Parts: sequence; structure tokens; C-alpha cells
Amino acid sequence: MFQLSNEGKQKVLSELKRYESRQSAVLPALYIAQGENRGYINAEVIKELSNVMDIPESQIHEVFTFYTMYNKEAVGRHHIQVCRTLSCMLNGAQELTEHICKELNVKLGEASKDGRYTVTEAECLGSCGTAPMMQITSADSDAYYENLTHESAMNIIRAMK
Repeated sequence: MFQLSNEGKQKVLSELKRYESRQSAVLPALYIAQGENRGYINAEVIKELSNVMDIPESQIHEVFTFYTMYNKEAVGRHHIQVCRTLSCMLNGAQELTEHICKELNVKLGEASKDGRYTVTEAECLGSCGTAPMMQITSADSDAYYENLTHESAMNIIRAMK
């Protein structure tokens, strides 16, 4: 059964104080909980947040399922998301995604055998003028990389611990 750490619970309670409405704190609370649950949200996480925030599970679930920034399944330690919208696709994002998957020996959407990487596609990451781009989310960081080539993307990924 999932439980927020004391630090995580304090962060969620702090978010509740920032807003007039409890529902407004759901987005950051989900993000906090996702970080504490190996990078994904499940029914146990939603139940815990419901208890801590005093919000019905259904309202938290609605937010969780609407946004793509919350993972529904476990991801690797480094979650590599390659933008797939128009500008990125026209500048080689599909080929870049295929190259990364091949180099890491992982299928799109699945964690690598060693649990280090998951590669997925993301909707617009907001860098159309510097396409293609990717976002890499790890337990302690969230970084964006632009103007990627196959080589530059793999250099970034290989440098991760």
C-alpha cells in the first residue's frame, strides 16, 4: 500500500495552503506523489492523496487521466520523452525516437531490461523553433534538450547515471 513520506505529505499540505480551492492543488500533489511512487500514479496513490487532501478520489482521478504528464505505468529511472508534434516530426523526431529505442534496446513505452530507461512520445514540449527536442525526467531532475541530432541525443543519454 502506497503512503507518502513525511516530507511528501508536508509538501502536499503546503500546496493546499497556496490555493483557495483544494482542487487547485491536485496537479502539484499528483506530481509530488508520482515522484515518490517510482514515477507513476496508480489507484493506491490516488487513494492516499484523497485522504491527505480531503478530496474525493474521483476528482483526483479526473485530473490524473486528463494530463499526459502523469504516468499510468512504472517507467525507467530516466523517462525520455521525444516531442511528436508537427515541428518536431518535420525535423526528424520520429527517426530520432526510433534511433534512441534501437540504441537503448527498448521498445517505445516500455522500460529497458535494466530499469534505467523508458522512451515515450510526448505532445508539444513547447520548442517548435528548436525542433526536434526531448524531455528527460529523472527522480531528481526534469531537463529539456533542443536542436537534437541522433548523436547529440545519445551523448546526453549516455552521460546520465
